[in-house]
Amino acid sequence: MTVEAGPVFRSSAQRGYSSTVSSHPGHVLARKLPREVDAQFTSTACTVQTQEGVVHAHPGDAIVTGSAGERWRVSRGHFAEKYRAMPPTVEGQAGRYVSLPNTIMAVPMPGPFEVLLADGVSRLKGRPGDWLVDYGDGSLGIVSPAIFTTTYEIVG
Repeated sequence: MTVEAGPVFRSSAQRGYSSTVSSHPGHVLARKLPREVDAQFTSTACTVQTQEGVVHAHPGDAIVTGSAGERWRVSRGHFAEKYRAMPPTVEGQAGRYVSLPNTIMAVPMPGPFEVLLADGVSRLKGRPGDWLVDYGDGSLGIVSPAIFTTTYEIVG
C-alpha cells in the first residue's frame, strides 16, 4: 500500500509572502513571541535533524535549539533579521539569543504535506494539523501545533 505524501510547497528565496499561502482562505497572520534559544554557527557544511526532516546547513548558518530541544537551521543571511544576542553573548557568536517579533503568515494543514527548502535539496514533511509557515523572506517551514501555540500569537 502506498501512502500519499500530499502537496509539496516550494520556498522561493524571493522576499515577500508566497501567493500559495497568502491566497489560502485559512491563512492567518501571526507574530513571533520573544523566545530564548541557543545558537551555534557551523563552520562546515553539515546536516541538521529537525522534527520535520533532515536539513542541509552551509558554513555560517545557525543551528538553533529551542526550549523543547527542537532544532532547526537559519541561514546566516536571515539570522540577524530574526534573533538578537542576549548578554553576554556577542552578535554572530555562539550563545543565547532571543527571537524578534517578526510577522509571519501561516496555514493549518488538514493532511500530510511537504516543503522543499530554497536549497532545492532539503525536504520537510508535515503531518495533519501542522502549520505551513511563510516567513515573508522567501522561506517556508513547518511548525507543529504545540510549538506554534507557544511561539506565535495570531494577530489577524
